[in-house]
Amino acid sequence: MEVIDDGVRIRVPGEKLRSILAALSLSVGRSVSRDELIDELWGEEPPSGAKNSLHGHVARLRRVLVAHGGKVTLRNVIQTSPTGYILDLPEENIDASRLLQLVSRADAISAGSPQEAVDLLNEAVSLWRGPALIDAGNGMICQVAYTQLEEVRLGAYERLFDLRLRLEHPRAVIPGLDQLHARYPLHERFCEQLITALYLAGRQADALNTYHRTREYLSQHLGLQPGNGLRDTFQDILRQAPHLTKQC
Repeated sequence: MEVIDDGVRIRVPGEKLRSILAALSLSVGRSVSRDELIDELWGEEPPSGAKNSLHGHVARLRRVLVAHGGKVTLRNVIQTSPTGYILDLPEENIDASRLLQLVSRADAISAGSPQEAVDLLNEAVSLWRGPALIDAGNGMICQVAYTQLEEVRLGAYERLFDLRLRLEHPRAVIPGLDQLHARYPLHERFCEQLITALYLAGRQADALNTYHRTREYLSQHLGLQPGNGLRDTFQDILRQAPHLTKQC
């Protein structure tokens, strides 16, 4: 996790402080109850006096924001509510919220303004610096959010490369798809897009070889055959289906 205020990077020390800040960030502008935060920090074995301990951690988090950010007003970013605590910031100040907003905006305009949608999706995926919330603990709020955000991230890449295949020469998108396929070899959609780009770039043999390697990988690691989408794309390439060239 990283906090930036007016260009000043604020390091949040301690997993529990980061867990609190993460949980509040994921519900920015809405109250997160004390019970939810206690579950996030200690799971099924909270200490005696957990509410007092939580209060102490929140107080320390406020002091950290003020001390490292250099502004007394940063203390007010975390507000106390009748049931818990609220992160009092605009949603667009939180990367996770911005990601969802950018992807939603891109989806809304992709049919009529594909290049603008590409720009929005590029901005969305550029927000990532590594696995989400990796240093924010193993509480349920963070774990569920990690899974959801990772799904959004992969979906954003899928949409991005679908659009780029429509707008750019296939050769231009192959390197990016090659990297994604190597990083996520079990994510079949990236393989579909890659073999389509290879085929459209005149590299049918490479496209077929990539499919066969992926099929073997899926069989060895999951005991599965490729899904319908990947198999259908492979068959379309074999028969040189006319609709493939219309994507370019």
